[in-house]
Amino acid sequence: MKVTTVGAGAFGKAFHLIAQLGGDATLLGRRVEKGVSTDWSGSLAEAELIAMAVPAPATRDVLRQIRSHLRQSAVLLMLAKGIEVKTGDLQSEIAKTVAPALPVMVLTGPSFASEMLAGLPTAVTLASEEATLGEKVQARLAGPAFRPYLTNDVTGAQIGGAMKNVIAIACGAAMGRGLGESARAALMTRGFAEMKRVALARGARIETLSGLSGFGDLSLTCASAKSRNFAFGFALGEGRLAPGATYEGVATAEAVVSLANRMNVEAPVAKIVAALVAGQQDVDGAMADLLARPLRREA
Repeated sequence: MKVTTVGAGAFGKAFHLIAQLGGDATLLGRRVEKGVSTDWSGSLAEAELIAMAVPAPATRDVLRQIRSHLRQSAVLLMLAKGIEVKTGDLQSEIAKTVAPALPVMVLTGPSFASEMLAGLPTAVTLASEEATLGEKVQARLAGPAFRPYLTNDVTGAQIGGAMKNVIAIACGAAMGRGLGESARAALMTRGFAEMKRVALARGARIETLSGLSGFGDLSLTCASAKSRNFAFGFALGEGRLAPGATYEGVATAEAVVSLANRMNVEAPVAKIVAALVAGQQDVDGAMADLLARPLRREA
């Protein structure tokens, strides 16, 4: 199975390395650099599996640009983690809208590009509604240090992958403000409960959120300084802004709030993060608001 990865950012390069280990693979980018092809039409026409490694907000536009080059038997594999702000669509739903004839899968879970490039052990979730095709892609991508676990809950896998970035910003802000490990643990736990509420309202299975794409990714992103969203939150907590990187959780916070409001689901952590990143509230005020919420049972 020939794999073409669209997007030569850090994660695109890391995924391309995984794909190369298992067979024929091409990495597509806009700039000429070593190991990156700029032959978009040729590479896409030959690809059997097309891995979309562009930032989540760009997914719809890029798919529109490339869809005429895709073979009818190709499979789309979505790698970005995010919810579209205007529509509330997940990455797979965007793909099905733009290229409805193609099967769509999602790869998500606890994975740092730097560790994948270094060949360190990584386990992820591969979500596919088509079991036989999912097993084929699973076998193609599996390697000595890369282990994809298969699920058919495409929605649940994506909710976990998207919302953990929002919760990571909250955890980073708490740590940057010096509020301590207990505050981080509380935010992770209550954020996880929020994640499950949104996922269930969206039609996902609760057990999916307990796996790699939910709790696994949440644990990694909220507890490591390597996480861009955690580092961004930490900088907010310290009263400075982190330069450079793209912060998926910023746009996703707004999208989660909008989605939760439409479904009448409580999402206090997402609301606080959305206000925080928009400059509408400071960290002290955000934490005070969370602590002032009415007492309730945990379950």
